[in-house]
Amino acid sequence: MSDFDRQHFAPETQAIRAGQKRSAEGEHSDPIVATSSYVFDSAAEAAARFSGQEKGNIYSRFTNPTVRTFEERLAAMEGGERCIATASGMAAIATLSMGLLKARDHVVCSRGVFGNTVLLFKNFMGKFGVETTFVDLTDLSRWETAIRPQTRFLFLETPSNPLTEVADIEQLAALAHHHNCLLIVDNVFCTPILQKPLELGADLVVHSATKYLDGQGRCVGGAIIGPNDLLESEIFPFLKTGGPSMSPFNAWVFLTGLETLAVRIHAHCKNAGALAQWLEGRPETERVHYPGLHSHPQYALANEQQKGAGGVLSFELRGGKDAAWKLIDSTRLLSITANLGDVKTTITHPATTTHSRLTPEERVAAGISDGLVRISVGLENLEDIKSDLRF
Repeated sequence: MSDFDRQHFAPETQAIRAGQKRSAEGEHSDPIVATSSYVFDSAAEAAARFSGQEKGNIYSRFTNPTVRTFEERLAAMEGGERCIATASGMAAIATLSMGLLKARDHVVCSRGVFGNTVLLFKNFMGKFGVETTFVDLTDLSRWETAIRPQTRFLFLETPSNPLTEVADIEQLAALAHHHNCLLIVDNVFCTPILQKPLELGADLVVHSATKYLDGQGRCVGGAIIGPNDLLESEIFPFLKTGGPSMSPFNAWVFLTGLETLAVRIHAHCKNAGALAQWLEGRPETERVHYPGLHSHPQYALANEQQKGAGGVLSFELRGGKDAAWKLIDSTRLLSITANLGDVKTTITHPATTTHSRLTPEERVAAGISDGLVRISVGLENLEDIKSDLRF
């Protein structure tokens, strides 16, 4: 990190200023360095770069100035020593898994994670002899019971997708460290504007930059943030060799997204909170899941751990799948898409989209009912959003 990034600026300032190193051209905006390779002054310099004796750019699979600026900016915002940018959020989880895990290792993961995260641990890491135990996010005793001598890390999303359950990060960090495990937190719903897992004891933070960090649904990317020694020794070697890298163009898009992140996140929270209250009063809804509601089981914890309840909510409709599909299909303004974190409000049916590849039993265990609808609340006029939900 630069000296600027180590100073105690607020996240809003870091999101605009951190990581930028102007070239001799004196540009004010961050440039896109669109190159696959770099030229060396001599054979000796090339040898020194490749051997690691001299720092500098080698090949854009693992060294690119635009990507590095994004990495340094996000690391500063999360309060981490280093960030590794990846090609997608799932690439971030796959990269840390390939770097940290080996055959006969064990992972404890919450059930309330993105469906593809479940499949990555269960179907793909399982092929290499890594076993994963899935537990209820908010039941600390289940986490403790699941830990084995072979457990390498605990993995969770908080708030969870799509039920917005909230985990006590400090308690889980203490539990993980007591058993010599790492705690890894997916911070995609909150971003560092609302929550900083590293300050609460987590060892690594992962992001799908595709979501709120971009904020306008333009590009796909991911990131891993944590201590430099751990990232350098165990995780970066896989990115360098395997190549799940972020492109310079995508990094530039995410940099521009970060500049408005704080403004957008607070606006998302305001709209989502008001919509959640309105939905809770509708006769068609059986239950609304949103950490900003007093009815939420972890309302007090969310207030203590987060600086806002976030922009995602879900709700159960009386009438199951038929009622859910009817509501979704009746919308004209809302976008029917599984993405989230966009300025455009999106609506989806998790049981048949994001979590469709889970077995029916796995969906039941994760609380994904056929009547569940998820909304990522955007920045349109709130009354227009309400009017588009034609119950």
